Amino acid sequence: MTAALSVLMLLAVQAAATPQQPATPAPPTPVSSDPANSAFAGDAGLILVAIKPASAVDYETVIRALQGALVEDTDASRKAAAKGWRVFKAASPDAKGNVLYIHVMLPAVPGFDYRPSLLVDTLVKDLAPEMLTKYQDAFAGPPSKLDLSELANMTIAPVVPPEPAKPQIKKPGN
Repeated sequence: MTAALSVLMLLAVQAAATPQQPATPAPPTPVSSDPANSAFAGDAGLILVAIKPASAVDYETVIRALQGALVEDTDASRKAAAKGWRVFKAASPDAKGNVLYIHVMLPAVPGFDYRPSLLVDTLVKDLAPEMLTKYQDAFAGPPSKLDLSELANMTIAPVVPPEPAKPQIKKPGN
């Protein structure tokens, strides 16, 4: 709960730092048939990851290796995704004692798969093979993903949505 509140506070601070125009609905991003897909269709995304306490160092090692690779990467879509991607570590564990990591994508690049394991396979060539195995074994359960669309930016005046057009009723003979 504390982690979720922290993330919401972070989103509010980020939104205040970068005022935005009212969001226009984005065209829907095709849904992947892959249940592990970590792509977002909305304005922002969150991924909550629970890691076994004994494996936290392994998880962090792989995330930092990915961070280094993304900083050096020249691919435009990965650079755009990395620009709004932050990873936070919760100050306290979850109810089962797992270490919580929150990946915040603000803004999210629509359709980009933020799965670290895929990006590590593509970008990190000097990671020892056993580190990827340790990374995969570190998860206490599958990550939780939230696809978010902005409702309100509290730093700008609200935009009143236009009233829906009322259907014109034609009378016979007109």
